[in-house]
Amino acid sequence: MPLILPGNVASATAATTYSVANSCRFNDDDSAKLTLTPGSTSDAIRQKWTFSCWFKIGNLGAQAGNRAIIFPRSDGSNYAWFYLNSSDQLLYNEYRSSTDINLITNRVFRDTAAWYHLVVATDTTQGTAANRVKIYINGVQETSFATETYPAQDFVTMYNSDALHTIGNDDGSSLFDGYLAEMVMVTNSQLAPTSFGEFDEDSPTIWKPIDVSGLTFGTNGFYLDFEASDNLGNDANGGTDWTETNLAAIDQATDTPTNNFATLNPLTPNALTVSQGNLHVVGDSVDYRSLFSTLGVANGKWYVELKFLALEGGIPRGAIGMVDATDMTLMATNQVGYNITGTVGDSIGYAGAGTSDNIKKNSSNVADGTTWSVDDIICMAVDCDNGAVYFRENDDAWLNSGDPTSGASRTGGITFTVGETYVLGGTAYGSSTQWDFNYGNPPYANSSSVADADGYGAFEFAPPSGYFAMCTKNLAEYG
Repeated sequence: MPLILPGNVASATAATTYSVANSCRFNDDDSAKLTLTPGSTSDAIRQKWTFSCWFKIGNLGAQAGNRAIIFPRSDGSNYAWFYLNSSDQLLYNEYRSSTDINLITNRVFRDTAAWYHLVVATDTTQGTAANRVKIYINGVQETSFATETYPAQDFVTMYNSDALHTIGNDDGSSLFDGYLAEMVMVTNSQLAPTSFGEFDEDSPTIWKPIDVSGLTFGTNGFYLDFEASDNLGNDANGGTDWTETNLAAIDQATDTPTNNFATLNPLTPNALTVSQGNLHVVGDSVDYRSLFSTLGVANGKWYVELKFLALEGGIPRGAIGMVDATDMTLMATNQVGYNITGTVGDSIGYAGAGTSDNIKKNSSNVADGTTWSVDDIICMAVDCDNGAVYFRENDDAWLNSGDPTSGASRTGGITFTVGETYVLGGTAYGSSTQWDFNYGNPPYANSSSVADADGYGAFEFAPPSGYFAMCTKNLAEYG
């Protein structure tokens, strides 16, 4: 079960002078997409080009099926696409009445905690077939394929043609789910991945983005940086903008390859349905089930919010809480998905139903909370340095007369063991129950948007002094 632990926070902690500001969140339930029909074309720019993008997976193939990244199509007999299939393999397929290119990796892509960098470098004029299409992931060329069909020499691809190009959708049912960032097309060049990224000199296994704005993009080339929330299809290279469908300003995310935010981990065995970049949850009608963060914290102080959205039978059947990551591993190993928010192992949870004894620690009642209502924001502050967690509803007083800034005295906090790694998340029961989780990159618009003291995150209410959003920049400094 992929989980980013303290001390292993991938490219986002590597020293860099370049930061990616934004990504675009694609939710498959929304049929979100960007579309463009290029205005001019030639065989040359269809034979030689390089595509680059960073992606972070939301729903996996078992739930979502095929997920298109970019798809040019003129009709049912002429199309091409890069996509993740229902088995989570990466494919490049071109079809003209028959298959002309078909590259399917043996490798599968199931790490929902990580950002991946994809480069497809094409030059069909090459004499050696394997040199005509090169696929790279995180700076390393993919060489192991389940299916390996290369184009004929001088083959003219669909990319950069005058056909409709669609991002995040095959203009049908194969919908990308997750985050896309730094999407680039360069024509007339078959580039190496070092045109788009580099290995960190201090951590040479870490691949990180570099500034691509100085590239020569060429005819039909483009650069989507997703920095204009009112125009997510803006071509930062100055070319024709892409048309947005079912994308809005809230789909601009700050979860990026240089600052990776926690999301809910769908690889935890459960029956919960997740969407909106793995931040929106619908409950299960069979049992209470839990989902927790892709980032684990062992040190520092952390602040998160849960927005409660819908009742089950008139009752707020949800909970917010934390659990020792060891218990998460045990749960995954035993293939069970019962409620562990405050009921097993070293865990603490605050349930929305009832005002008496609805804050639990390891299945014991420890404090009284309040009854949640629809649209309530439930706040949780976790002090890993002193071993105490605090809860409140909206901007009311912290429950149990709590003071998150009390430090070692842990005034009003529910105590837990210091030195363990914890994951933060929530529980839901009932097919009507819904909630959103906010680790600092919310899937909903706040009425106010408050960052932590380092300028990261967007919360409805201000984090207590010394508490931070759950992202890898903060984890590198405080975790």
